[in-house]
Amino acid sequence: MPGESLRIIVGLGNPGAQYARTRHNAGFWFVDELARRYGASFRNEPRHQADLARARIGNAELWLVKPMSYMNRSGGPVRSVASFYKVEPSEILVAYDELDFPPGVVRLKQGGSHAGHNGIRDVIAHVGERVWRIRIGIGRPGVKGEGVDYVLTRPPAEEERLIEEAIHAAADVIPVFLEQGSQKAMNLLHSREPPRVSEA
Repeated sequence: MPGESLRIIVGLGNPGAQYARTRHNAGFWFVDELARRYGASFRNEPRHQADLARARIGNAELWLVKPMSYMNRSGGPVRSVASFYKVEPSEILVAYDELDFPPGVVRLKQGGSHAGHNGIRDVIAHVGERVWRIRIGIGRPGVKGEGVDYVLTRPPAEEERLIEEAIHAAADVIPVFLEQGSQKAMNLLHSREPPRVSEA
């Protein structure tokens, strides 16, 4: 089965130390993990309003991108990078936090709605909905209406561990995605054992 053509991997988040370990920055965590694995270093590119790193994963050369425009305006930097390098929406993968999945769950898909996530909403508005997505589960707050405060706080240690495990699992399937295709990558990622919460 042929691999997928992927040229840009975007992680969504908010810039600044105060946001670094918050749930909303799970997309940043993901591209940081890829950069760590493949020896890539981010540099700021003011013309794109983003931090970029060049990574070689297998035989693929691609850009890792962290928009520096804050979550709700992520689309402009993504469009800027994609236009500059002449990248099609179907060659872009966007990683972001997902309230509808519990910590430890992660899913890969292409297309679909934004489901209320303002970061991917803005990306879709700027480059179209055919982008690939990695949705990293962060769970929902116990009290309805506390979503904003929830996503902008750091998860407790056990939840953070589960989120990190999901990110590592997603990073593991990127070479599979590139070399063997999306179906194989999805099968591997989605058939993971349910995450285990450590005993207190």
